[in-house]
Amino acid sequence: MQVALIAHDGKKAELVSFVLQNKDVLQSASFVTTATTGTHIKQAGFECRPVLSGPKGGDAQIAALVATGEVQLVFFFRDPLGKHPHEPDVQMLMRICDVHNVPLATNPATASLLLKGLLA
Repeated sequence: MQVALIAHDGKKAELVSFVLQNKDVLQSASFVTTATTGTHIKQAGFECRPVLSGPKGGDAQIAALVATGEVQLVFFFRDPLGKHPHEPDVQMLMRICDVHNVPLATNPATASLLLKGLLA
C-alpha cells in the first residue's frame, strides 16, 4: 500500500510522532511525501519518495497519484488555524480523495481510526 504523508509546518512533528507510534502497522507501507515533510520522515528513520513542497505543487502531485490509483491512503495533518497560500491545491487534493474514494485523515484521531479499520 502506498500512503501519502503531508503536514503543514505546524503539524509536521505531530505527523512524525504519529508515524513513529504506528510503526508496526505502517511497516509494510511505502510512503510518498511532500518535500519538507519527507525530510522530517527520513530523519525519523523511514524511507519515502518526496515530491515537490506543497506550495510549489506537491499537493497537486499527490492528488494526481491518488487519481491514478497509485496512492491508497492519505494522511494530511492540516493546520486549520494557519493561512496557506496553496489552499486551493489543498482543497483540490481533498476533492480528489472524495472523487476516487480514497481515505483521507486530516488529524491524528481520524488517522488512528483509519489504521484500526485496516487491521480489522
